Amino acid sequence: MHQTSIVQRKRKALRRQRIARRVLPFLASLFLATPLAGPVTKSMAGGAGNEVRMPQVDFSPQARFDQQLRSTYAALGAEQEGLRYETFAKAMTGYLNLRQAGKLADDKQLLTVVDFDLPSTEKRLWVLDLAKKDILYHTLVAHGHNSGENEATNFSNTDQSNMSSLGFYATGSEYQGKHGRSLKLQGLDEGFNTNAESRSVVMHGADYVSEDFIKQNGRLGRSLGCPALPMDLKDEIIGTVNGGTCLFINKSSAEYSSPYLNQDTAIAAWAPALAEQVS
Repeated sequence: MHQTSIVQRKRKALRRQRIARRVLPFLASLFLATPLAGPVTKSMAGGAGNEVRMPQVDFSPQARFDQQLRSTYAALGAEQEGLRYETFAKAMTGYLNLRQAGKLADDKQLLTVVDFDLPSTEKRLWVLDLAKKDILYHTLVAHGHNSGENEATNFSNTDQSNMSSLGFYATGSEYQGKHGRSLKLQGLDEGFNTNAESRSVVMHGADYVSEDFIKQNGRLGRSLGCPALPMDLKDEIIGTVNGGTCLFINKSSAEYSSPYLNQDTAIAAWAPALAEQVS
């Protein structure tokens, strides 16, 4: 039993080393350029006997995690582009956990967010370049025919439901299908989107995803469950996000849960880089 315990500890140590090699270079490029707030010192401006004590700065892992998320959000200019912080924070948490789990490509730091809290008449898809702190695309995206009219309210992982599926995806390879250039999607949230491949839920372009269609119909057209894109942008977006990047489809009011939204895991991955920054 003693020998088994030693072997198990060695295996755990090797696993932590592999995770660190995968995650820490990304964390360094993403966050270490953004300074954390320094410690707050006491002010003597009031003179002797009138010392003013300033609030203590919280340097807990959770506080540093939240601060770095907000710093990245601000650097991207995401609020100005209509991406709500709550949605961004969920997407980033899952993105980091997926990188740690080896589910995403190591050579691309791209995150695509779709927020179905917004109606189809609003631009609700963003492609974020986390390495360059840049929003590459902000555009319209359709939801499934049976998910709702202007707003998506119903979701399913079932074949022939013609509904959108929530959660985290990894993008796959491109192919030429009935919609032309298209992109395969691998659903990563068990019970929510893991039937994406068998349902042929892919990223593709569609004529019904346009401002003209909205003017004529009061909403976008709807797909069979695919996140369909405007025709004038679909080639650019597919060419950018293919090959193992992260897609997150959000709906706050839905009964959606995911192990990839575990902040404790994400904080544990960030902790070495954050500790290095404040040391």
